[in-house]
Amino acid sequence: MTYDVLKALHIVFVVTWFAGLFYLFRLFIYHREALEKPTAERDVLVAQFRIMERRLWAAITLPSGILATAFGWALIGLNPAWLQMPFMWVKLVFVALLWVYMVHGARILKQCQHGEPKDSSIRLRFLNEVPTVILIAVVFLIVLRDAVGWIWGVAGILGLALLLTFAIKRYQKSRGIRGASGGESNGDDTA
Repeated sequence: MTYDVLKALHIVFVVTWFAGLFYLFRLFIYHREALEKPTAERDVLVAQFRIMERRLWAAITLPSGILATAFGWALIGLNPAWLQMPFMWVKLVFVALLWVYMVHGARILKQCQHGEPKDSSIRLRFLNEVPTVILIAVVFLIVLRDAVGWIWGVAGILGLALLLTFAIKRYQKSRGIRGASGGESNGDDTA
């Protein structure tokens, strides 16, 4: 395969990997909050979320993660000099963190498939933002490729993380979601 084909495939599978992660953790939130609904509604929603979570993981998220990583390593194989560049090592750390996140997602998926997620709704909301932070960090690293640039990018990501934390807390307060159970609300939690 040519470099350009490998690069295109890497980008395609990175996009689908992140799409899967964004949606999977959103489904976990909905699944958790469905457990607080009246019995008839809960039973229908939980059954549907289990199907959606399982299919999303098996058909999109996990295969895309594997392929994105494989094509990324193939690109490094064609350009081993990248391993002499600090930005690439930082990127690889972020990729490793994304795989740790995937392992945690697999645990949550297993909990959802065989019972209920142990994490509260609010904790799942925080976890839902992890790939956003990693995506922004990696894009800054790849585009800027210098120590000063990516440090500013990472500092910006930390600022974004703080902003997201504040936004989640405000959302929680506005919806009346209690931190202890995380799944209770004062109204319809469809958003």
